[in-house]
Amino acid sequence: MVSRFSFVQDFRDIFGVKRLCRVLGLSRSGFHAWEQRASARAERAARDAELTAQIAAIHEADPANGSPRITAELRERGHHVNHKRVERLMRAAGLQGIHLRTKVRTTVPAPSREPVPDLLERDFTADASNIRYVGDITYLPVEWGRFLYLATVIDLYSRRLVGWSIADHMRTSLVADALEAAARERGSLDGAVFHSVHCAQYTSAEFAAVCGRLGVARSLGAVGSSADNAAAEAFNATLKRETLQGLGLKRWPTVRAARLAVFSWIGWHNTRRRHSANGYLSPLVYEQRAVRLKLAA
Repeated sequence: MVSRFSFVQDFRDIFGVKRLCRVLGLSRSGFHAWEQRASARAERAARDAELTAQIAAIHEADPANGSPRITAELRERGHHVNHKRVERLMRAAGLQGIHLRTKVRTTVPAPSREPVPDLLERDFTADASNIRYVGDITYLPVEWGRFLYLATVIDLYSRRLVGWSIADHMRTSLVADALEAAARERGSLDGAVFHSVHCAQYTSAEFAAVCGRLGVARSLGAVGSSADNAAAEAFNATLKRETLQGLGLKRWPTVRAARLAVFSWIGWHNTRRRHSANGYLSPLVYEQRAVRLKLAA
């Protein structure tokens, strides 16, 4: 309908509005009403163009951003927009967030040296920070077919990566170092739960001793079940999606490049990355807001 009205407008001086409307099956009143709304359409198009420019800038700064995070960023900047409008403008501009690719599992299942219960039972939430953590090991591919390995300790309250360790091996010290780093960051992990997958590193006597010394209660999911540690799996997938796969790369060119990319992303993730579970606040901001609300109560 709009294109036919535009046709009438373009050729009115040649054929006349009455004749064109009759040929195209349009009403003259409808055409004149459409014509009167021209200024409103132009104003709306200008607003859309301005908003699209801001969307493009946000997306360029972080190509992983999809419409939900961009909507949250725009609202924080004072724009009253909904996600459907952002989706429409992104689609028109050919913009989209980075999509997740198939992941590769690297943890090796191993029988527990002692019975360890599943204290989470797929409930990846927490009522406060420093209460419930999850962790896993993921590989970081580098030049010449080599790998680095990243062990994580993630707070389920804010999705903040509190402790981590990177090494060129998968010995138990890798996961122990990550938990020790989390203890230093928090000051204490006494009374906290740490949940992981069934693999040799997390079921070892050495790791059990570290947990005992730190006052951490161990929790293990079922053997071979990624769903039992979905929060940690999702973190690993997001890291690779936003640091490597999103750039179309299969591996980092050097070990140093991999370390720098991961360190940089972790800092950004904790302080800037908007997380849907946090109402699109970054982990650090989410934790700080909780502290302020507690002090104000």
